[in-house]
Amino acid sequence: MKRSKTRSHIQDYALIGDCETAALVSKSGSIDWLCWPDFSSPACFAALLGTPANGRWLLTPRLKSRVQRHYRNHTLILETTFTTRTGKVNVTDFMPIRGKHSDVVRLVHGVEGKVSMIMDLSLRYDYGRSVPWLQHPYKHDFIATAGPGTAYLRTPAAVEFRDGSMLAEFEIKKGQTLPFVLTYASSFEDRPERVSPRLALQQTERYWKTWAARGIYKGKYAAEVERSLITLKALTFRPTGGIVAAPTTSLPEQTGGALNWDYRYCWLRDATFTLLALMNAGYSKEAAAWQQWLVRAAGGEASQVQILYGLRGERQIPESEIPWLRGYENSKPVRVGNRAAGQFQLDIFGETSDALYQARLGNVNLDPRDLQLHRQMVTYLRTACERPDSGIWEDRGKPRQFVYSNAMVWVALDRAIKSFEQHGTDASVEEWRVLRQKLHDEVCREGFNRKLNSFVAYYGASKVDASLLLLPLVGFLPPGDKRIRGTVRAIEERLMTGGLLKRNRPDKKSLRQGAFLACSFWLVQALAMVGRKRDAEKLFKKLLRLRNDVGLLSEEYDTRVHQLIGNFPQALSHIALVNAAFQLDPQPGHQLRG
Repeated sequence: MKRSKTRSHIQDYALIGDCETAALVSKSGSIDWLCWPDFSSPACFAALLGTPANGRWLLTPRLKSRVQRHYRNHTLILETTFTTRTGKVNVTDFMPIRGKHSDVVRLVHGVEGKVSMIMDLSLRYDYGRSVPWLQHPYKHDFIATAGPGTAYLRTPAAVEFRDGSMLAEFEIKKGQTLPFVLTYASSFEDRPERVSPRLALQQTERYWKTWAARGIYKGKYAAEVERSLITLKALTFRPTGGIVAAPTTSLPEQTGGALNWDYRYCWLRDATFTLLALMNAGYSKEAAAWQQWLVRAAGGEASQVQILYGLRGERQIPESEIPWLRGYENSKPVRVGNRAAGQFQLDIFGETSDALYQARLGNVNLDPRDLQLHRQMVTYLRTACERPDSGIWEDRGKPRQFVYSNAMVWVALDRAIKSFEQHGTDASVEEWRVLRQKLHDEVCREGFNRKLNSFVAYYGASKVDASLLLLPLVGFLPPGDKRIRGTVRAIEERLMTGGLLKRNRPDKKSLRQGAFLACSFWLVQALAMVGRKRDAEKLFKKLLRLRNDVGLLSEEYDTRVHQLIGNFPQALSHIALVNAAFQLDPQPGHQLRG
């Protein structure tokens, strides 16, 4: 059998998952990324960042085909139809919501005529490095073991072993269905129970449709909001409620460059964005789980709060490089872990405080630890607010007095004051009010450039930053304030590229970075808030057209080559889409920040 090679662009992938890990499936029918047993585990399919030799699971027609695909309505079940000159075949890909074990199910169904298919399952554990030991101990059972992991392939297809891979050729006629089920288990435990493909499909479809039906948003962007919320749910680590920024690592911000980061962790910065998206959409259970994850992860000492954590709240996330993977489109290095976890970033205290406050407003959770954490953060910020930090974009250079960071310290104080005022507990709120006003005055004095008529990236700077669009959203100043209007105009003039926003002004190192999609959605909200709703809707519709054929967005968009780039799919991009839709088309009961 001839070994097929594939190369797919980031936008060519679709997501399937079981709410503990996720896989990326290309248009060609190849699963090129999967980490087992959870999001942050080593990948067993790593072709996305290397070559097919680093692991993939290809299931595709032998002949050239035309491809169409979609998700089944209200689900994360992927349907891909391949049409060849001899017939048409449908491949259904999904991951059942996990029980004891994690499974990937692939069903090949003949639609018209007959189609010759090939299957190439190359498991390569430890990020594409370890070739497994293959066994065929039982009829229809094929086993691949390396170190702590074992995968069981169950299929009636005739499978042969070659060079550490499982290969098959078969023909599908109209009306026939051939199942393939891959189950992950520890190499030292008993053989997992068999999965009924048809029953698993029914249960998975029922799960997602039931979950989607809980959504209460019925506005004109309902379909787009639902797809983004399903994506967000798929990026949730169900045992803890934590939500990963993306299921991938090292998909580049600049193709061929070194700006490649591991996003398979949970960022506190996304706290309020996530909470409001879930609450406004009617998912109070998920909002509560995220809020409780937040409180557990932050712990009992404000000075030890980190910007990001592991799925279970782990604090130690050492960063290393994987030299045997060449990187997506030769974008090196491939990184595992994220040393930004050790950075000092002030804005996370504002996001955390705001999330706790918004949760109380929405009656998501009334945990007494919330107020305790509020008090500890304010006590810590009395002195910590004077320190320069690394900023929202996790700059690895010299710390600065970033305007957005200091504005978010103001948010932390503001939300703490409001929380203690509303709940009648004893606190030194008068002292906090004085500090809040002092900080507000400082930001307005040191962070505003009169020549530009705009707030700037950091004190004394002459350049703007897209994070400043959040100032009216968090209530730092009202949207009608002339300084806010001037800032919005300055950001449009200086950061627009191809009709989208970059995070900040390009320099020699970042010239080819893509437009940051969340920032463009923030601009949608800011435009709507300052009364430019027509411009906001125009930009929002442009952003919706950037989604791939199954409605997914990455972190950034390269306006030169018109491709999605960066880690994919990106939770913050989808969260920002949802919140922008709520801003443009508010529904009764929706809660807005500030």
